[in-house]
Amino acid sequence: MNDLAKTRILFCTDVHGSDTVFRKFLNASKMYKVNAAIIGGDITGKALALVSKKNSTYETEFLGRKWVAQNDEELRSMIREFRKRGYYVHVADPSSVEEIRSNPAKAEQVLNQRIVNSIGEWLQLAEERLKDTGMKCYISPGNDDAYEIDSVLDSSDFVINPEAKVVVLDGQYEMITLGNANITPWNCPRDIPEEKLSEMIEKLTSELKNPRLSIFNLHAPPYDTYLDVAAELDAHLTPVIKAGQPNMIHVGSVSVRRAIEKYQPLVGLHGHIHESKAMEKIGRTICLNPGSSYSEGNLNGVIVILDGEAKDHMFISG
Repeated sequence: MNDLAKTRILFCTDVHGSDTVFRKFLNASKMYKVNAAIIGGDITGKALALVSKKNSTYETEFLGRKWVAQNDEELRSMIREFRKRGYYVHVADPSSVEEIRSNPAKAEQVLNQRIVNSIGEWLQLAEERLKDTGMKCYISPGNDDAYEIDSVLDSSDFVINPEAKVVVLDGQYEMITLGNANITPWNCPRDIPEEKLSEMIEKLTSELKNPRLSIFNLHAPPYDTYLDVAAELDAHLTPVIKAGQPNMIHVGSVSVRRAIEKYQPLVGLHGHIHESKAMEKIGRTICLNPGSSYSEGNLNGVIVILDGEAKDHMFISG
């Protein structure tokens, strides 16, 4: 007979700065009454909208169109729309905006500051919304996230950054977490060779008391599964077309797959490939990628129920 109590997990990933998706994640955590709410990497956005303030009017050229806000209320609405899609916003006078546009180093500095500020606001919001629920909240970086955010993630007294650690969920299940991924065409900040990724996974698994009762929260999906299918890209990062369609290939991590085959954890929680929402079993291990449609403000997640085994799972979206 199984003596372990049921544990409910909400897992999502690749929110890429979408304020709307993050707020939905917090709401869903409460609605589904989970024990652990987990975001598994790629939490930051990629672009900055520069808005010029001219008297009481605000203007920007962004996403292929001109945006105009006639007052502060319309500006707040504009900002919400950008933040829903994962973009950050900087409002300044026209000369300051032009200075930033013409200086890539300055633009990167402003973007990084907006990213750091946004994560700090998210951590505070998570504590406000979840601290009285009894659940734990885990948020870690992914391969697309700069290392500068780690100190911010580590600063919260409520949200736990499980990156490169072993943590225990609900007092019962050990979880290892790594946001690194095998090398991608974009050379992201945490892309590393498979050999190094394998070493990091092995180091973490060596600290597990019982790998078969563990959770592998590894941002890169296992290679050659339904979880890692993406369009093949050429040297110019353009999709390779065959028979009139993008040529789809497997792009996940060989190291992640080998570790799952070797240690057979209860569950593998993965992301990275937005279009590959799927479940696949590798031996006894249920591997899950909830996918991502952050740019539309949609939350994609998966509820996992553990009962000494991977009892059940349910994909959610909305």
